[in-house]
Amino acid sequence: MRRSPAAHFPYLFHIMCCKTHSSPSLWYWNCWINYGVGYCYYEILMSKPVSVIVPVHNGQEHLARCLARLRPAMGNICELIVVDDGSDDNSAQIAASYGARVVRTEVHAGPATARNRGAAAARGDILLFLDADVEVYPDTISRIVEALANDPTLDAVIGSYDDKPQASNFMSQYRNLMHSFVHQSGKREAATFWAGCGAIRRQVFFDCGMFNELYSAPAIEDIELGYRLTQAGRRIALISEVRVKHLKRWSMRNVIKTDFFYRALPWSNLIVRSGHMPNDLNLRISQRISVALVFLMILLGAAVAIQTGAAFLIPLFVTFFILLSYYWLESSNKNHRLITGVMTGVMILIAALAWVSHVVIIIPLLLISWLALFTRHRYACPTSTWHRRTGALAGGYCLSLVAFVWFYLPKHPLGTAFLFVLLTLVAINRQFYLFLAGNRGRLFALAAIPFHFLYFLSSGLAFLCAVVSHVSETRRVPSAVTESADAPEKSLAMLYVLVCAMSALIYFAGSGLLLTAVSVVLRRAP
Repeated sequence: MRRSPAAHFPYLFHIMCCKTHSSPSLWYWNCWINYGVGYCYYEILMSKPVSVIVPVHNGQEHLARCLARLRPAMGNICELIVVDDGSDDNSAQIAASYGARVVRTEVHAGPATARNRGAAAARGDILLFLDADVEVYPDTISRIVEALANDPTLDAVIGSYDDKPQASNFMSQYRNLMHSFVHQSGKREAATFWAGCGAIRRQVFFDCGMFNELYSAPAIEDIELGYRLTQAGRRIALISEVRVKHLKRWSMRNVIKTDFFYRALPWSNLIVRSGHMPNDLNLRISQRISVALVFLMILLGAAVAIQTGAAFLIPLFVTFFILLSYYWLESSNKNHRLITGVMTGVMILIAALAWVSHVVIIIPLLLISWLALFTRHRYACPTSTWHRRTGALAGGYCLSLVAFVWFYLPKHPLGTAFLFVLLTLVAINRQFYLFLAGNRGRLFALAAIPFHFLYFLSSGLAFLCAVVSHVSETRRVPSAVTESADAPEKSLAMLYVLVCAMSALIYFAGSGLLLTAVSVVLRRAP
């Protein structure tokens, strides 16, 4: 990380200016002392090439832990900059207590603006952006410096969350582990940037226009920067060994809101406008197929429910109840009334359908499954052999009950197609579910399946909204259609648009048909 000898000219100029000193001997020694001090300062600065930039807005809860973990890495850091983005808490005071240089924005402008302010004030050749709610590992920064030093053609480096999130609740574990899996299984030559833990050469950052400050909330400002970097021919490397621990606690409401409004919707708008959909990370071909299959599964489920009634609805709701039982039990300790109300309603609905269909035997079998899961969750120590044995026993019983209700009740061709689509979805995403099972257990992986399908559903709906918005804007502002080198990618994007549009129509129609089927079955009760 050394500059050319021309970098020493300011110190030589300072020597010449010192010649006004009256004594030649004093002038001589003063020259070399000034030059030595300046050169040593330059060497120290260049041996620590990284400027760490941490934007924060009312983040005092996690900021201290974030900054404390940076201390072991100070050998590669020439400065630590914390940008206080209009905080109302003690974030700025906490940053100052850890020796950080605090840069303030006039108002709360969002992380994109905050990172740009920090980059403008930085002096290092490498800008490392970190979120205020992450903890670095001792080797995180050294790995980044090594990667950029060993490959001069590399312009940026991103890492990933580790597989040990700080928050212990189900949604935090699921959300952070999903992000970790996506990055750990992504291509090394990345097509996007990540500001949670991402480093970029200073000159490249300014040449590509910095973060887009139109994103006033935490959204996809880093992804949009990554698109511009790749379009400019810059190289971004995803290094799976560069890890950080995420400290944020997620709730179901936060996950749904963030995934749809701050991730899927703006990202879909970016894809539609740019016509670029790289086969990587969340946009892999398998993920696109999963979105279409989720909507197809909803259509098939609604059609079968209309034709067969309780014969299909009972196994469907029993499967849903068992899959979500782990999440329900985990949430019951925190008085989550929403999930408790949903699960109670599903249990009552199953009992009503079983009574109408004269298969009352399902009711005690379902209660036994819930009791087994509750007993295992409440009384089995997570580190004991008993925990594994009871988990295998309870899980085996639940799977047997699911198989029983699916094969015992009358079959229908569309019901078979529904099961085929469901199993295809699980097979396509099996690596993710195996990853969850290996880290948190099989019951956790089973409970994550409905939320993963919900993620695909929200992504498809967001893409449909983006397409409708783009088409309406195009009609209002006519523009000439020109040929481009990106025609194949744009054709693929338009095909995906049509699939998502059809799938969304299927979803809305299917939901109405499903509710209609439930009401029809209940009305037929003797």
